This record gives sequence, structure tokens and C-alpha cells, in this order.
Amino acid sequence: MIGALLVALTPTALLIGLGHVLRWRTTLLPEGFWTPAERLAYFVLLPALIVHSLAMADFSGVPVGAMVVALAVPLLVVGAGLVVSRRAVELPGPAFTSVFQGAIRFNTYVGVTAAIALYGSEGAALAAIAIATIVPTVNVLCVLVFAHYASTGAGLRTAMRSIVTNPLIIACAVGIALHVAGLPLPPGIEGFVKSLGQSALPLGLLCVGAALDRRTLGASPRAALIASGAKFAAMPTLTAMACLALGLTGVPALIAVLFNALPTASSSYVMARQLGGDAPLMASLVATQTVAAAVTLPVAMILAEAIFT
Repeated sequence: MIGALLVALTPTALLIGLGHVLRWRTTLLPEGFWTPAERLAYFVLLPALIVHSLAMADFSGVPVGAMVVALAVPLLVVGAGLVVSRRAVELPGPAFTSVFQGAIRFNTYVGVTAAIALYGSEGAALAAIAIATIVPTVNVLCVLVFAHYASTGAGLRTAMRSIVTNPLIIACAVGIALHVAGLPLPPGIEGFVKSLGQSALPLGLLCVGAALDRRTLGASPRAALIASGAKFAAMPTLTAMACLALGLTGVPALIAVLFNALPTASSSYVMARQLGGDAPLMASLVATQTVAAAVTLPVAMILAEAIFT
């Protein structure tokens, strides 16, 4: 089982590694390529994947309610715990926003790719449920934290605007609406949206690797320890406990643990820069967690497989 898990996750690691090599070790692509590529993946390709997965998936027999609770409760508990303990850990407001993002935000590209590699079409459908649950929850929590702790003093209105205009939240809303209404995508449109979505994962993972700057690794070890401890220990542990309490087993439980054990997203840096967080610290946390996840994610999934299968 361990071998199968490692084989399934290898393409994800190789794509991230290739993206890093293409940006930092070769001149094949110009430096200006990566920012537009990341924007294309984030604003067009990944939303298409989410819409297609939610609109076309068959959720009959899937314990959607239990899965939503098992995914959301750990986010709320860890987020609340960080806010309560902020003064005790003596973090300035902007630095705290980066630690908060590092603890609860997740890398969608890694999660979806791993879910499909490990569990096939069932994993893709359940990953869509995970995204539809986590993306709105995480973004609401993060913008509230930015509104209160960021250095720019961005008001709640500005923070909330970033929620309602978030392309992933919009995609979740569209996909859920189509599914609930029983309106599958028309054949021609379905193929178009599916093709866009399939392009999201390789390009997104290449961009993850391109954003991995080893010069930021190891910076602010205390902040990295707090954020990564919450992300890689507290989040998957609380998720597993929630699954056990709810009687959630099998692949739905494994997908819940997978998504709550993912490293933080490279888009966290963009949010930190735009809303007054500590952007250099955020860049360090992204790099550190991306590298650390090569070890922590397989360990989390091996333990989850032992518990839930």
C-alpha cells in the first residue's frame, strides 16, 4: 500500500520539481511567463475543473453532509485556536495573518491531483465536495483575520469584496447550482469545460514549483513551526477524529484527511501582499511547507489508510 501511495503521488512531486527547474535552472521560459500562467490557471482553468466536477459528478450514496462537517470543523477549531493564542505567541498582526494562512489555507492543485491519482474518478468527485467546502470557509476566515490584523487596516468591506469575487468561490456556486438544478453541461460545452479543467492540474503544479524559492526556506523558523504544526499535525488529526465521530469511513474519510493535510497555497502570498500581511514571511511558509509536504502528506495518508480502510 505504501508503494502504491508513493507511486500515485510521484507525478505530483515531479511536476512541482519540473516547474522549479524550468524557472530557476533554465532559460527555456522567460521570467515573465509564470505570473500570467498562474493567473490563467487560477482564474480560468481551475474554476473550469471545479464547475465540471460539481456539475457532472454523481453524489448518490456519498455522505456529503458528514464530509462537509469533517472538513469544516477542524478549520474552525484551528482558526479559533490561533486567534485565541496570538498574544501568547507574541506575533505582530501582519505576521499573524501569514501564520494563519499557513495553518488553514490549502494547495488545491496538489489536492486534486493527489485525489485523482489515488482514488480515480471517485476521488475527483469527492475532491469537488472538499473544494466546495474548504474554499469558501478558508477565504471567509482569512479575510476576517486580514481585516482585523493586517497592517493596511483594510476594512471589512474590502476584505469581503475579495470573497465574492474569488473565482474558486464563484465556480463552486455555479457548479453546485447546476448540480442541484439537475442541469448537466451540454455535450459540446461539457467537453470544452472538461478540457480546460484537465489543463489546470499540470500547469498549476508547474506554477507551484516555479514559486518555490529555496532562498526563503528556513526563514522565520518559529512562525514556520507554529503554522506547520497546525497544518500538518492538528488539521489532519482533528479531521480524522471528526470522521470517526461521524462514522465516515473509506474514500470520503481519506479525501477529507488529504485535503486538510495539504501544504498552504502559493496564492497565499498574493493575498498577503494585497491585504497588508507579511508577504516575505508568507513566501517562506509556502516554500517550507511545500518541501515538507513531500514527507508529511504520504505519512498522513498512510496513517489514514490504516484507520479508515
